Amino acid sequence: MKIYNGKNVFDASLERIEFAFDNFDNLCVSYSGGKDSTVMIQLVNMIAEKKNRQFDVLFIDMEAQYLMTIEHIKTLKNKLKNIKDFYWVCLPLSLRNAVSVFEPRWICWEKEKKEKWVREMPEFAINEDNNIFPFFRYAMEFEEFVPEFEKWYAEKNKGRCGHFVGIRCDESLNRFRTIVSMKKDRFMDKPWTTRNKPLENSYSIYPIYDYRTEDVWIATFNNNFEWNYVYELMYKNGLTIHQQRLCQPFGDDQKNGLDQYRAIESENWDKLLKRVAGVNFGNIYCRTSALGNITSEKPKHMTWQEWALYLLESIGIYNEKLEKHYAIKIKKFFTYWKEKCGCDLNLIEDEADKKMESLKIVPSWRRVARALERNDFFLTRLSFGETKSDVNYLKEMIYGCNNLYDENSTDSKPLKRLYNKVKEEMENEKNEK
Repeated sequence: MKIYNGKNVFDASLERIEFAFDNFDNLCVSYSGGKDSTVMIQLVNMIAEKKNRQFDVLFIDMEAQYLMTIEHIKTLKNKLKNIKDFYWVCLPLSLRNAVSVFEPRWICWEKEKKEKWVREMPEFAINEDNNIFPFFRYAMEFEEFVPEFEKWYAEKNKGRCGHFVGIRCDESLNRFRTIVSMKKDRFMDKPWTTRNKPLENSYSIYPIYDYRTEDVWIATFNNNFEWNYVYELMYKNGLTIHQQRLCQPFGDDQKNGLDQYRAIESENWDKLLKRVAGVNFGNIYCRTSALGNITSEKPKHMTWQEWALYLLESIGIYNEKLEKHYAIKIKKFFTYWKEKCGCDLNLIEDEADKKMESLKIVPSWRRVARALERNDFFLTRLSFGETKSDVNYLKEMIYGCNNLYDENSTDSKPLKRLYNKVKEEMENEKNEK
């Protein structure tokens, strides 16, 4: 294994964990089921057995996770005997959806959408009906929940509290900064600790911060640790050990593995398609510049007509009203050109001269596709203007779906202006109530 500061990183991590047990009254492991936290929780259990101590575990279940991950976590939950409280959280949290600009957030474990849940909720999980967290509020952000949990944990347990977090510096620059920052408060000047502000007696502990990916797997093999078999399937499906990502599959990093999700857990794919907007789009184009951007890149094997129709059908998967709105406008666009110059639908060019297109004096399928790519609700790129009926139709959709648009999902100034106006009206109505 890697030698860092003159010491094997595996031995160093055990020393850090033992130090934590010697200096902290209460310890909790933040667990995800991934390779890093899986190694870490088993290292913690090793030292807990040696010290005759117990520790707690926090696992936030995001619903749309690999079934193998869930089974793996259940196995460890039952196997590790030094766990005191296992907080298996199945609360409706707001999560990032990087595969759709129409629905940039989605909420896991929503009661109203129970029939669409990707899988059944575990009976022992903490949910809305048996919630023990007074700080929880519906649809709070994942990033909000964790620090609130740390505060609640510190108040519940007297004495100094430590939270084991399985981050490694070589995974990202942000994680490296977490460790090396000279601005953070450390416990007894240990660089692998950080005080959880504003709390006085709560610290995050990073015992495997100096591991490489290879070291995680070496530790797993040498100690006969339990491991998540989904990594084996990812490897067989073409991902290197450095590319593999778990967690909910729609995040900014995880979206790049959506096609892997479909290959590995195909029996669950249909449920995923119905659960979150943009999933199939993400599956097909997760490795192109189309994903998460306002401007998209047409696949080389598709014509502009095929691309336009694909975009339209993709919109219809999660918003039939919007698909219908665009379809009616596009039909009017082609009808106009047919009446003006006899351009029948089958005579419309796939792409015309770019200058002529930009001046809006020729029709083409590329113009249609570009309008759909840019979330051009009024289809001004097809020479339509902002009409009162369009405004009212958009208002109805915004009222029915808060995540339909946000001011950053389009570069259309009229659309931004209208969106903000409708949001202001909704907020005023809410305050009046």
